Amino acid sequence: MSLLSCLLNVLVCCVLGVTSVVSVGLLGFEKELSDVILTTALGKIRGTYLTSQAGKNFYAFRGIRYAKPPLGALRFKATSPIEQWNGIFDATLDGPMCPQPALNSSDVSEDCLRLNIYTKELPSESNLNVKRPVIVFIHPGGFYSLSGQSKNFAGPQYFMDRNIVLVTFNYRLGSLGFLSTGTKEAPGNAGFKDQVLLLRWIKIHISRFGGDPGSVTLLGYGAGATSVTLHLVSPMSKNLFHKVIVMSGSSTAQWRIPENQLALAQRQARLLLCPDINIEQMIECLKQKHYLEIANSQGNMFEFGRGNPVLLWKPVIEPKLGQDRFLIEDPVKSYQDGKFMKVPIITGLTKDEFVGPALNILENEELRNAFDNNFDKVAPVCFLYSGDLARSKNVSDELRKYYLGPGSLHPNRSLEGLANLFADSLTGFGVHRFVRLAARHTKVYYYLFSYQGQASHLYYPEDKPYGVVHHDDLLYLFVEPSVSRMFADDEEEYKVIETLTRMWTAFAYKGDPNKPNDEYLRNVRWRPFSFKKENYLEIGDELVMKEGLNLERYEVWKKLFPLHWIRRHSKNDGNNLDYPDAKDVLQ
Repeated sequence: MSLLSCLLNVLVCCVLGVTSVVSVGLLGFEKELSDVILTTALGKIRGTYLTSQAGKNFYAFRGIRYAKPPLGALRFKATSPIEQWNGIFDATLDGPMCPQPALNSSDVSEDCLRLNIYTKELPSESNLNVKRPVIVFIHPGGFYSLSGQSKNFAGPQYFMDRNIVLVTFNYRLGSLGFLSTGTKEAPGNAGFKDQVLLLRWIKIHISRFGGDPGSVTLLGYGAGATSVTLHLVSPMSKNLFHKVIVMSGSSTAQWRIPENQLALAQRQARLLLCPDINIEQMIECLKQKHYLEIANSQGNMFEFGRGNPVLLWKPVIEPKLGQDRFLIEDPVKSYQDGKFMKVPIITGLTKDEFVGPALNILENEELRNAFDNNFDKVAPVCFLYSGDLARSKNVSDELRKYYLGPGSLHPNRSLEGLANLFADSLTGFGVHRFVRLAARHTKVYYYLFSYQGQASHLYYPEDKPYGVVHHDDLLYLFVEPSVSRMFADDEEEYKVIETLTRMWTAFAYKGDPNKPNDEYLRNVRWRPFSFKKENYLEIGDELVMKEGLNLERYEVWKKLFPLHWIRRHSKNDGNNLDYPDAKDVLQ
């Protein structure tokens, strides 16, 4: 290559507002892609190139603001869309995480409402019609931790070997995102309204990144899955997405959604030496506190052990205070009445889910004895049901009898039962009920993830994975540098990565995870859930269709937390009739 040719290649090439900056190597004048500048309706954005698991280059735009920083008067309230900027926005690195406990302050900020976009192709002069399905990942973390950062939890390298556009993002967490007084000072659901703003941003701007705003799939895990089941019923989220993947979480469980969490807000205020009687004074005081003070006080907000209840901050049914309301009624009622977006659904859970909280209790003698001796009081906290119910003691007795049996807890003998109790209370029963409520109106593909690889989020004993726990399936969708390295194509895990990302991508394209011509998917037909066969797909060493997931265990919860019969006006004869198959709604 001549020197003149190399110098010409260094020149900036602008095509439809896309600028590729090329650096010239000292030896051989080799070209090396370093960054890309994209012109959008908001302004210019500088992105970079990353490499997929298979070694393919893709575009990465990280840390883009999608909403105004929720500072000052906006703390505890809904914020607004980001406005246009001057100059070039640097989106070459992850933005800061939202405030959460015990993190380096240099990587945490209230200015955390950022999104990341990963795409293999941008619209260009030669191809104006790049329109690929968009998958939007809502991260887990109990509404108080984690993020959409690529460097810690949501690396895009596996998904970028598929033909989709991937979006990850942050939303406000803990008290900063979900504190609710039931008054205008803090009506609640601010973190969910962040998510709505993100979806609106995508609808307007994603086409500039090669995404199809008419084909958006929400992929939520844990708290993110709970969020997705709320977006399906929220008036603010209507028509902002078209398919959903709900992994290990749901808002349709035994726990009640309150109208406010004033008592929790008051607890937060007392921890920071703020007044807690006058709401206006309390919120004003909390607004003056540094965000790290609020985040680092979180450990003292829990009621038992390390992190119980797991779902401390909850969505709330907002009162009418002149604001846009994210949630206007209990989502279970919305699902019972069929008032939700009838989009295709994938949902399921892992084989072992929540072993961690069980181990924390059983291996700590003080906690174990407190749990054993005060089960009636502690169980509602850990397993998310009201301790004020007149029948609360009966609920606790039945759960203990079924899952733990007679006698005191034992560190080894009680582990499986207590782990199942945590699993069913925190994810399993809620997902079970979600499947039965949603499947009456739309296609639901139900799964159990049982593949156990060499990496896990929990090792017990010593360095051996204990089953397939909460988050373990995410290891095959995202690269999690803080947990595991990227798997190579000659390792057993590679098959699972290919299988999951191909199924999820097929679903993003057509609302159906089946792809008969795909070498990884052609050996099984994933049939939607039906009330006759109760189908689910077990995703393990192989893909196998089965029936009746954990029915005996969930029957215990159905009897303890029954739903009411639905009565609905019949369009045919004007009579009020029990809804056909009402017994299924009671599932």
